[in-house]
Amino acid sequence: MNNTREVEVVVAGAGQAGLSSAYHLRRSGFEPERDFVVLDHSPAPGGAWQFRWPSLTYGKVHGMHALPGMELTGADPQRPSSQVIAEYFTAYEQTFDLRVRRPVEVRAVREGGGGRLLVETSDGDWSTRALINATGTWDRPFWPRYPGQETFRGRQLHTARYPGPEAFAGLRVVVVGGGASGTQHLMELAPYAAATTWVTRSEPVFREGPFTEDVGREAVALVEERVRQGLPPKSVVSVTGLPLNDAVRQAIADGVLDRQPMFDRITPEGVAWNDGRHVDADVILWATGFRAAIDHLAPLRLREPGGGIRVEGTRAVADERIHLVGYGPSASTIGANRAGRAAVRDIRRLLAAQAAAA
Repeated sequence: MNNTREVEVVVAGAGQAGLSSAYHLRRSGFEPERDFVVLDHSPAPGGAWQFRWPSLTYGKVHGMHALPGMELTGADPQRPSSQVIAEYFTAYEQTFDLRVRRPVEVRAVREGGGGRLLVETSDGDWSTRALINATGTWDRPFWPRYPGQETFRGRQLHTARYPGPEAFAGLRVVVVGGGASGTQHLMELAPYAAATTWVTRSEPVFREGPFTEDVGREAVALVEERVRQGLPPKSVVSVTGLPLNDAVRQAIADGVLDRQPMFDRITPEGVAWNDGRHVDADVILWATGFRAAIDHLAPLRLREPGGGIRVEGTRAVADERIHLVGYGPSASTIGANRAGRAAVRDIRRLLAAQAAAA
C-alpha cells in the first residue's frame, strides 16, 4: 500500500529560515497541511537557539532579526537567548497557524515519479513539487583532525555542547577558533579557568567602527559569490571580522585574547608545536564552526566539484525544484527572512509553469 502523502511544497526545518518561508507561503495563499508542510527534527520550537548554552543571554546575541510579520519586543536582555527565542518562535508558529510537525527527521530527498520529489522522513514519505531546505548547520559541528587527537587524556568538546563557564572551573583550557563563539567562550570562562590558551589557524581580524548596512552588503556579496561558484559557503562573520568593543579591548589588555598560532599536534597532556613549545591542558574546546546540514540531499547529486551546491538566489542551479534558505548568504537572520520571500516567489512561478505545461 502506498502511504505517501502529496503536497505542493515541503519545508524542511523550522528555524528562522523555515518559519520565514512558511510565513511567505501562507501569505501567498498556500494552506498548511493541504498545500505545504513544515517538518522539524527538533523536539520543540526555537530552531538551533533552543540548544544554545545558558550563559548566552539575549543581550549578548548579535543581530537577531525579527521574523516577518511579528516583532520580538520587550525581551529581558538578561534571560537566556534559548528561552527568549524559543518562546518567540512558539508564539510565531501559533499566530500564523503554521502547524509544524515535530520531531520529524528528513532522511533523504530523491527523485519521485512524474517530476515530483520524494521526501523520506522518520514519519513517512511526502511527494512534493518543490522543497525549501532550511536545515541550517547546528547538526553538523565541524571537528578538525590533528595528529595525536585520539591520545588526549582530557576532555574535548565542541561549541555545540558548550555547557557554560562554570564547568571549566580550575581547569586548563585550550580554545580553538577565531570566530565570535571562540572569543565569547574565552572571555566568559577565563575568570573560572586555571589557565586559557587561544589558538587559531589565521590571525584574527578585529573590526573597528559600527557594522553598517554597506559593510553587511559587502560581506554578503563575498559569501554569495562562493555559493554561486559551487564552493562550500563561509559564514558572514568570517568575512566581516570580529567587532572591537569595550569588552574585547579589555580582554586583549588582560591577555585573555592573546592569540597563538595553530598547534601542530595533540599529545596526551595537551597541545604541541613543532618549534618545541607545549601547553598542558585539561580541556580542548573546539569553536571551529559548523557545516551545512545537507547530507539528506545527496541522492539528488547537487554538489559541485568544489564541494558545495551552486545556488542562484536561493535556487539550486542543478535542480530548480530545490531552494536552500539559510544557506550561505542567507544564513544571517535578516538574510533568511529575505531569502524565504524570494524562494516562495520563485516556487510560485515554477508551479504556475508546471500547471500551464500539464
